[in-house]
Amino acid sequence: MSGSAITPWVVGNWKMNPMRADAKQLVQELKQLLQNQNIEESKCHIGVAPVALALETVQTQFSDCSRAVSIFAQDLSRVAGTGAYTGEISAELLKDSKIEYVLIGHSERREIFGDSPAVINEKIKNALNAGLTVIYCVGESLAQRENGQAEHTVLQQICDIAAVVQSEQWSNIIMAYEPIWAIGTGKTASPEDAQAMHAKIREGLSQITPAGKGIAILYGGSVKPENAVELAACPDINGALVGGASLNAEAFYQIAQAFANTK
Repeated sequence: MSGSAITPWVVGNWKMNPMRADAKQLVQELKQLLQNQNIEESKCHIGVAPVALALETVQTQFSDCSRAVSIFAQDLSRVAGTGAYTGEISAELLKDSKIEYVLIGHSERREIFGDSPAVINEKIKNALNAGLTVIYCVGESLAQRENGQAEHTVLQQICDIAAVVQSEQWSNIIMAYEPIWAIGTGKTASPEDAQAMHAKIREGLSQITPAGKGIAILYGGSVKPENAVELAACPDINGALVGGASLNAEAFYQIAQAFANTK
């Protein structure tokens, strides 16, 4: 399978937003857009990642949508199962609540909350062992890019998880390349730069696992309707992990539509 033959994913990472009333309105608006002009599931998978408090509520709100919208947790615990771990949510608890997807390794978790490769590996292992599908995020800082270390940094982050992903579990991995310098800044890697890194990620994955050619690789970093079509046209960009624009139903819909129509 070539990168261009992969059904794209467009996933909205709501981060620590919005308030309950705004979240309810956002869901209603997105459902209405999909009702008016549906995006076929065979052309684009769509998902959203609300705050933990809203996971089940948003899942219920989307239950009567005209198409499936997958619900992602934004993170999970490094600890498996249940127990005396105040404030934690395990992979098993997510699975028990029928939350089947999770983001792991987002740059904000790495940079702000100190998620090390060892911690991320524990989270990856727990998620996969519980049967969840993971969006694993990789990306370089501006300093690493300017020092010529971008490819090395990203490929190392892929190699970091190879020790804990079993051969049959790679089918439950989605990659997301998010250049840290382009997150929430309004800056975006050029389509050429993004495609070059995605191709390098594809090459790295293919060296680690035979499943590498079929793994979706999403781009994340100030994705918006204005650049979605160009990004979608790149052969190894199989969707988008959308931040701020996902809090606007029309903008998020247009991004999903761009990938559905281009791929």
